[in-house]
Amino acid sequence: MVGVDLGERRIGVAVSDGTGTLASPRATIERSVDDATHWRALAALVEELGARRVVVGLPLSMNGRRGPAARAAQADADELARLLAPHGIPVETFDERFTTVSAARSLREAGRKSRDQRAHIDQSAAAVLLQAWLDTGRGRHDG
Repeated sequence: MVGVDLGERRIGVAVSDGTGTLASPRATIERSVDDATHWRALAALVEELGARRVVVGLPLSMNGRRGPAARAAQADADELARLLAPHGIPVETFDERFTTVSAARSLREAGRKSRDQRAHIDQSAAAVLLQAWLDTGRGRHDG
């Protein structure tokens, strides 16, 4: 499985182990002015990783509703799904509230300086998101 955290400037990517038990940060893709460039890079990475499914973070508002950020993330997830459909890789969204905050806290606790965090926070947030999704048990049903 691959987890994706859609930041404004960067897209964090995480991957699960073969058993669908543990998520790990994998990569960060810089967003480009031309959306097609970063979507192609992300789709190529997903294929290279041999993903059976992609889980995209959906930033719901605190009350659980879909605000502007969630609608934008859903549109991004739909575009990624369109690119991956010919390869048979499904894309789903998952509530990502608190993943970036949790990832930043973990990096701070690990002693990483804030200026060094930027390069890792998006992929760490993707790992937190993917781990939360894996913990629901859904990943064990993907063969």
